[in-house]
Amino acid sequence: MALISRKIEFPIKESVDPNTGSLSFPIHQTSAFLMPEGERYRYSRELNPTVEELGRIIALLENTETATCFASGMGAISTTLLALCRPNSKVLIHKDTFARTYKFVTEFLVKWGVKAIVPELGNEAFVREAKKADIVFLESLTNPILRVYDVEAVAKAVHSNNGLLVVDETFATPINQCSSDLGADVVIQSLSKFISGHNDVIGGSAAGSKHLMEKIDNFRRTLGTTMDPNTAFLTLRGIKTLKTRMSQINRSAMDIAENLGKIEGFSNILYPGLMNHPDREISSRNLKGYGGVVTFDIHIQGDPLGAMKKMSIITPANTLGGVNSTISHPSTMSHRSLSQEEKKALGISHETFRLSVGLEEPEDLIKDLKKMIH
Repeated sequence: MALISRKIEFPIKESVDPNTGSLSFPIHQTSAFLMPEGERYRYSRELNPTVEELGRIIALLENTETATCFASGMGAISTTLLALCRPNSKVLIHKDTFARTYKFVTEFLVKWGVKAIVPELGNEAFVREAKKADIVFLESLTNPILRVYDVEAVAKAVHSNNGLLVVDETFATPINQCSSDLGADVVIQSLSKFISGHNDVIGGSAAGSKHLMEKIDNFRRTLGTTMDPNTAFLTLRGIKTLKTRMSQINRSAMDIAENLGKIEGFSNILYPGLMNHPDREISSRNLKGYGGVVTFDIHIQGDPLGAMKKMSIITPANTLGGVNSTISHPSTMSHRSLSQEEKKALGISHETFRLSVGLEEPEDLIKDLKKMIH
């Protein structure tokens, strides 16, 4: 259930260290704590002050009662689903999910008696199937084809069956959409991406009600998918500039998406802010900004990595969300574990590329992208 207030002042103030008055919350780089004085924390796999502070800030961003942090985004996803699922649980997931998430549900969880439901692409089929599910997992902006799922409609559908909605909001970020306000029960972030924003940490988070998060956090402590305090410190640093970064990234990505469609050699431009996007009505209603990822097709001769290496500003890399722009080839990178049939069903071809827009000038990025087709 969403909280009443949504106003957040940026940059968000960290808690001041009571012993030193430090304006930046300190890194508690320790495995254990003096007893009985350190009874609250005891052992850093279970709870660490720096990681706890990051959880407090994440909960503010997501407008939830509480949040817990993990060693990776996949750690957040796997731990959350393992905590919530039971044998015979019906889990609904869409085909155009990050490949490892999709495989985790459809290949790993099914071995433990979970029933995976995978409908046809699009909101209509997904909302219909959500009425039958115990748990729905969706990405509010999908990776890499950037469909926009109607979180509010899906939440109403799954809640009608007393089910739960888990939303991965990594691409949107809480700056562009607050899924808890739209009915999500748990909101997932890969903190490695836009939240931290500097391509120097691996981390994840899950945020929700105290009741649900207690279950998830207990699983985290047992599974050991725990974030280290140095990662928490770096993520806290990144959050300080999150709103400013996303404002610039949103504008630049929109500019690039609009202009790529006018350049010969670029086709099938996918971006939620474009008027021809299949989910334009939903994106214009729910998103405050359309994010920093643009997907497109270009016809290339030969090796895609060779084409990407022609650029001098944009870096070929299997990641996104940093201050420096990166580009990936989903077919051989993020979605390489899918079969050719699965890729084809999603519209991912050998010619599909995913651009993560950073803080460079958009006109410079467009000039750099043109090098791929020459």
